[in-house]
Amino acid sequence: MSSPELPAITEKLLAAKKIKGITFADLEQLLGQDEVWIASVFYRQSTASAEEASKILQALDLPQELASELTAYPTKGLGPVVPTDPLVYRFYEIMQVYGMPMKDIIQEKFGDGIMSAIDFTLDIEKVEDPKGDRVKVIMNGKFLPYKKW
Repeated sequence: MSSPELPAITEKLLAAKKIKGITFADLEQLLGQDEVWIASVFYRQSTASAEEASKILQALDLPQELASELTAYPTKGLGPVVPTDPLVYRFYEIMQVYGMPMKDIIQEKFGDGIMSAIDFTLDIEKVEDPKGDRVKVIMNGKFLPYKKW
């Protein structure tokens, strides 16, 4: 069954990944690229090189003809303005609650500007805790000051 929200290539990649029992961490070891970035290729938010696309497809036993879809420049952004998936929605909620405080603190430390989403890394770690495991999200972006002219 096809999802109207996901590109067909994404559904193929995710289905093959599930059948093979491969994790994004496994693919990180194979490609030498971060698991979050690899997942963003699956969801067509990032562009793989021809070599990276070939390795992904080979690992998933998918035809190499699909490489052109993984190497094409994507249209970025997923889903509706307000996400409906509960996990994704929590990040939206976090930004609603903490976005302005984060902005103020970043500007106090750096000045008037933004954090790049291009010169950027994102890491997700599992932190074991006896009261319930924790999700640690680390966003690391270059600060870009606003230009005066």
